[in-house]
Amino acid sequence: MRPDLIAKYRNQRVPRYTSYPPSPQFSAAVTADDYRRWLGGLTAADTLSLYLHVPFCRSMCWYCGCHTAVVGHEAPIRRYQAALEAEIDAVAGALVPDPALSRGSGLPPVTHIHFGGGTPTLLPPDAFLSLMARLADRFGRPAATAEIAVEIDPRTLIPAMAAALGQAGVTRASLGVQSFDDRVQRAINRVQPYAVTADAVARLRAAGVSGINLDLIYGLPHQTVESCVQSVAQALELAPDRLSIFGYAHMPSLKAHQGRIETAALPGPTARTEQAAAMAAALEAAGYVAIGLDHYARADDVMAAAYKAGRLKRNFQGYTTDTATALLGFGASAIGRTRGGYIQNHVEVPKYLKAFEADGEGWAVARGLALSDDDRLRADIIEQLMCRFAVDLDETCRRHGVPVRDMLTPLTLRALDELVHDGMVKMRDSRVEVLEEARPLVRSVAVLFDAYFSAESGRHSYAV
Repeated sequence: MRPDLIAKYRNQRVPRYTSYPPSPQFSAAVTADDYRRWLGGLTAADTLSLYLHVPFCRSMCWYCGCHTAVVGHEAPIRRYQAALEAEIDAVAGALVPDPALSRGSGLPPVTHIHFGGGTPTLLPPDAFLSLMARLADRFGRPAATAEIAVEIDPRTLIPAMAAALGQAGVTRASLGVQSFDDRVQRAINRVQPYAVTADAVARLRAAGVSGINLDLIYGLPHQTVESCVQSVAQALELAPDRLSIFGYAHMPSLKAHQGRIETAALPGPTARTEQAAAMAAALEAAGYVAIGLDHYARADDVMAAAYKAGRLKRNFQGYTTDTATALLGFGASAIGRTRGGYIQNHVEVPKYLKAFEADGEGWAVARGLALSDDDRLRADIIEQLMCRFAVDLDETCRRHGVPVRDMLTPLTLRALDELVHDGMVKMRDSRVEVLEEARPLVRSVAVLFDAYFSAESGRHSYAV
């Protein structure tokens, strides 16, 4: 990336746009009553994506930005499992069965299931199988083509859990690696030798989990271009189907444990850009297709096919092939999305548990956002930019029944002119395309269409 672009945008904080509006816009004005009403409006034409959040880890990684807590024994996990099963019952009970559907449940088909965390594989194997059975009982068996994915910490994957994943029909595992460099691992409190990751991958494949994703991070303390490229080389030895290359977001004001990272050891914006570029070059040289902002896939992977066909989507798990019309979130901090809007459960585990135990209200919704027509239009524009690096504003506005002039206000046009002048985008009529060299800064283009954005909020990660 050009040095002048780095200099100009290095201090800009912008959303990651895994949703629009971004989650900081959620408020307590949206309640469980709204969610029940939205769920009741789903029909046979809808499809369901189910997300289950397991907010537990064996130890705290200092770079982590997830909602999680350290547990050392099984009892709190079992208690949490019971709450998850109660929430599954409540949400499924709010859906209205359609007698026109031949499926046993009469509910919209489940096309995607994702277990995230935290570390979902800290669930005892029988607990994981129980949750999968509960989902099938309440929502019907997943579609034959459904993707069932689980996030995994290789350090805690026991053989019995790998076997349970295979038994449950899990099709994809996402393994956190971050870096194979020992010094970096110690600096982020995540010591994970290469052999541990390799053993986990072998165990999963032997159990029948065919899709393997590996997550790497750049911008971590003590990382160099050389160590980043070496981590990519070691990752490639495991022949993953996909890799995610994320930039570390250092925000100790929001995540206190990040304050334990030595700030002086963090790479600056130029070094971060060089690390990301070197990792991308190594992956593309190995035949992987660059997808969106930070994903890479084998050329024969379904994600690469979706990207080429313009069917790629973006949600809270990042880039995805999940095209379900409704996302139902279960667990503490989980987010759900329907046509009506977003909901988010209580982030704090005790509050979440209380909702499903004695005298609880049976729902854990803490906040959310009701979507307006303008929100849906802007979400479409931003998702196209994030997934395709281009958007035809006239065509998109027409689909939403809005004149393009309503979107291309004088303020937006001036901002686009500046991006054209900077060499970040090119425009032809109403088509906006992010130039290849500026693609790492696509969030700085998408933000032009964010009606909620405030540069003073400080709630988002740096653009570079």
